[in-house]
Amino acid sequence: MDYKSVVYNAARDGNLNRLKIYLHCNKGKDEVSMLVAAKTSGATPLVIACRNGHYDVAEYLIDKCHADIEQSGSVMFDGETIEGAPPLWCAAAAGYLDIVKLLIGHGAKVNATTRTNSTPLRAACFDGHLEIVKYLVQHGADIEVANRHGHTCLMIACFKGHIKIARYLLNLKASVNRKSVKGNTALHDCAESGSLEILKLLIDHGATMDVDSYGMTPLLAAAVTGHNHIVEYLIKFPNLVSRRERIDALELLGATCVDKKREMIGALELWKRAMYERYHGDGPAIPKQRMQKVAAYDYVVEISDPLALDDLMTDPDEMRMQALIMRERILGPAHPDTSYYIRYRGAVYADAGKFNRCIELWNYALDMQQNMLERLSPMTQSSLFSFTELFSFMMGEEGKNTSRGRIVPSVHISEILRVFKKAVREVELGGRMLERIPYQDRDVTYLTRVMVITMHLGGLLTKRLGHQSCTPTINRQIHQTLYDLVKLGIKGKLGRGVLHLACCREMALLGRYSACSFPSPHLAAVLIRVGADPNARDDEGNTPLHLAAQAHPCPAAVAQNLLQGGAHLDAINSNGDTFLTLLHTKQAHELVDVTRYTSLKCAAAKVIKQFRIPYRGAVPRVLETFISNH
Repeated sequence: MDYKSVVYNAARDGNLNRLKIYLHCNKGKDEVSMLVAAKTSGATPLVIACRNGHYDVAEYLIDKCHADIEQSGSVMFDGETIEGAPPLWCAAAAGYLDIVKLLIGHGAKVNATTRTNSTPLRAACFDGHLEIVKYLVQHGADIEVANRHGHTCLMIACFKGHIKIARYLLNLKASVNRKSVKGNTALHDCAESGSLEILKLLIDHGATMDVDSYGMTPLLAAAVTGHNHIVEYLIKFPNLVSRRERIDALELLGATCVDKKREMIGALELWKRAMYERYHGDGPAIPKQRMQKVAAYDYVVEISDPLALDDLMTDPDEMRMQALIMRERILGPAHPDTSYYIRYRGAVYADAGKFNRCIELWNYALDMQQNMLERLSPMTQSSLFSFTELFSFMMGEEGKNTSRGRIVPSVHISEILRVFKKAVREVELGGRMLERIPYQDRDVTYLTRVMVITMHLGGLLTKRLGHQSCTPTINRQIHQTLYDLVKLGIKGKLGRGVLHLACCREMALLGRYSACSFPSPHLAAVLIRVGADPNARDDEGNTPLHLAAQAHPCPAAVAQNLLQGGAHLDAINSNGDTFLTLLHTKQAHELVDVTRYTSLKCAAAKVIKQFRIPYRGAVPRVLETFISNH
């Protein structure tokens, strides 16, 4: 019987009687200690009992079983796994005051943190457990301990809208203008969440209009999230908000009305107020900064004439472009919302069957992200992935009617190539970035995902090689870009290069549309043609041929392309498997002519290995490697 699981389940379910039976039924002290300290699903019995509010179980584990009250574990809250959570943190986060008192009464460290440096006090502030907050503070909890992102207890209380906790912390002289790692203050969090009551409270306690790392004030944070009441309240304070800041806030709020709320009339009224403030407010006029015309915005120029604003109501499409231009001017290209709403507008166009407009906007957003964000950013990954879905949909549904009655056009191969080049660039620069990190600290998760997305774009490209739109010039560019990618020699998870990925079913993207399946015979063929090594090995000793065999069923065309490109049929991986042993016997005979792809050199190597003939030092070093791989 698995006593460890039984004890854990009893603690999880609050079944004290069962727990007593299994812990003290002919078990010695050492075995009880081992069972109480053991983790199931990342948590000890005490951690899970505190998480689920089972006071009697927690008390029994502490008093009778001498469970370690500081031993942390992994628990789930709101669908998120919290790593390294002490029992006190779990009880505080879940709102069990009685268990909090129990733990502290037995000496639990009140400022013990999770792996992200979150304290029990911050956990209680997050979910609004005021009585627990007070109790923890009374027993020494530090109100200024921030998590790894620099978010304090006051910030999270403001963001979650817990005014009683915010007032309590402010009365304790919590630092009202303290900044997080990204430069935001409690006032930013409050403005973003939309709590006017808390915002007033913060201002009464001396909160100031600081800027975060994106240059955003709390006023702009309220405008970008669409909280009209926060914006209207703040712009009434000339000591807090300048005239230019009022103008920007009204314009940005109008842009949010267009893109987030679809309130065209409301947006127009806000823009009119901003325009009046520009030209008729106190002091000299403040003309709009002229932005360069952008093809993705259909070369629309931002309106600076008050009389021209009314004409926008007859042209909703131009109004949407105005919103994008204003947002980019006010927030700048580095702010995530700038590229987000460009992508959002492109998606709306795609849904309406206007695919060319979508592609232009998405390319503009992708360029913005690659210029402004850190390499391999999740936002850049998302943009590249969206392109794979769009192109896959267009290739799979070409000539069919959309839900809006439009015909899905043929995607031009040059458009796929344009995005593919950007993806290859992201792989290159992402690989360089990781090379600067010590090997033991590298995490290639993001790099691998970008490589997989790049391979899917490459698969779509090579599938189009025979298409009428694939001119000799484009054909050369495709081969050149794939050559550049192969030449980089970058490897993702498990040491797999691009040819490994092209031959691996596990690397298939989980998207709604699939115009390119993996393993991909046409992609593998072109990669070999431009120089990819068909005998390259990953960290498990697998060649691309091994991975193709594990696809079940192995695509015949992939195997043939690899073998014709020079792959060794009898190469072994780290488990001693060859391509043939990984296949079903029947399929092996259908796929491969063994005599055709077995060379005399390979046969000799197999004989040497089979009869354990000493060869190291007796043959050239290059042959030693060759023999060992057979």
